Amino acid sequence: MVDSRLTKQQQGSESTQPRGSRLAVEALLDITQIEAILPHRYPFLLVDRIIAYEPGKRVVGIKNVSINEPFFQGHFPGAPVMPGVLIVESMAQTAGVLMLASLPDRQSKLVFFTGIDGAKFRKPVIPGDQLRLELDVLRLRPRYIRLRGKAFVEDILVAEAEISSSLVDRSIVERSREINHAAFTPIE
Repeated sequence: MVDSRLTKQQQGSESTQPRGSRLAVEALLDITQIEAILPHRYPFLLVDRIIAYEPGKRVVGIKNVSINEPFFQGHFPGAPVMPGVLIVESMAQTAGVLMLASLPDRQSKLVFFTGIDGAKFRKPVIPGDQLRLELDVLRLRPRYIRLRGKAFVEDILVAEAEISSSLVDRSIVERSREINHAAFTPIE
């Protein structure tokens, strides 16, 4: 089961390798297991593996950046660079795993962005790079989370941001026939 696998401790797979290493790191969750937690799908699923997880505290994910990503067709032809907003989205999806993994009714929930603060993009991310997405919880409530996210390629910090998200009932969004601002408000 996905949830029990997340709570198992890794046995030395990270401690023997430098942070951001491109060497194989044992995945706690692979892409199929992530799809069982997150509602996102290709081409907008932007996390490939979860390699570290501490419930309510921290999560680390991997995004392998390929030239086959659809956004590279236009950003930028001849000089492909991953858009910064998609690096932040990768962080948010990694955080979504942390928020949704332990919920028994996660299929009935969605995680919505509520804020992005202090975003900085330090180096371009290009095809062939492997993003290591490290997120630490700053504040956690039953329907709200605020995290500090950092994205690394190798040992180089390429992006960082504080992000916040709210958990909402999926039925609110599915029933909406027009823009539903109430969907962005956490349900108490």
